[in-house]
Amino acid sequence: MRISEILRQNRPIFSFEFFPPKTPEGEALLFRTLHELKPLRPAFVSITYGAGGSERRKTALWAKRIQEEVGLTAMAHLTCVGHTREELKAILEEYRAAGIENVMALRGDPPRGAAVFQPVEGGFRYAAELVAFIRAEFGGAFDLAGGAYPEGHPEAVSLEADLHHLKAKVEAGLDFLVTQLFFNNALYFGFLERARRVGIGVPILPGLMPITDLAQIRRFMDLCGASIPGPLLSRLERARSPEEVLEIGVEHTTRQAQELLAAGVPGLHLYTLNKSPATRRVVENLQTVLR
Repeated sequence: MRISEILRQNRPIFSFEFFPPKTPEGEALLFRTLHELKPLRPAFVSITYGAGGSERRKTALWAKRIQEEVGLTAMAHLTCVGHTREELKAILEEYRAAGIENVMALRGDPPRGAAVFQPVEGGFRYAAELVAFIRAEFGGAFDLAGGAYPEGHPEAVSLEADLHHLKAKVEAGLDFLVTQLFFNNALYFGFLERARRVGIGVPILPGLMPITDLAQIRRFMDLCGASIPGPLLSRLERARSPEEVLEIGVEHTTRQAQELLAAGVPGLHLYTLNKSPATRRVVENLQTVLR
């Protein structure tokens, strides 16, 4: 099912994001988690694009399995990293043949060890170029999503410049946006106001991640430029066990979600880290307001 059709139903939705497993054991965990979360009835799930190797080649296969075996609408990610136009077209043909109707089109992070992103010869430098390419080659074959950064993209010279690039990406053909994770709702509301002011009108789904491991979340923060509010960070640093960190993370994400839903967001996108307990608890806390 097209995600844009789901969003047009004008009821708050929720969705889950998973990353490509690197081992057979990880693949088994991924599909076990998917089956555990299916009873919550997410509107869709997304599978990110691997940094390279076999994980990339399996993105279409995993998305197809999610739809056919698990019975959930899947959105497959695609990045520009390391790909020529011809390679990207072949991957998209594979997505279409697999019955995938929803694609998250991203530039992607620089390869490990690279200080800045450099496109390969015959590739794309910006996500807007990838989006325009998909629309030119495939028309309306896919619903297209893009990424958004409430605190600004880590490489952006300013919030204004970041919005300029985001608007260009939307105008190239995006149907909706999903934000990077954030832990302070004021950042999302401020970003939303700025986006609407410059004419970005597509739905913008806030991305949330229940904190279950402080060291891990700090690594994510370094990569994506997110920040943790001081009071929340202090509570996490004082936690005496992993179980206490989990409780704090679930409590905080639940409060975030409740405030966002009360403000009328179109839905919530939850980053799962391929695990179900924290995600399941947050969604169960919200069942009275989510469909």
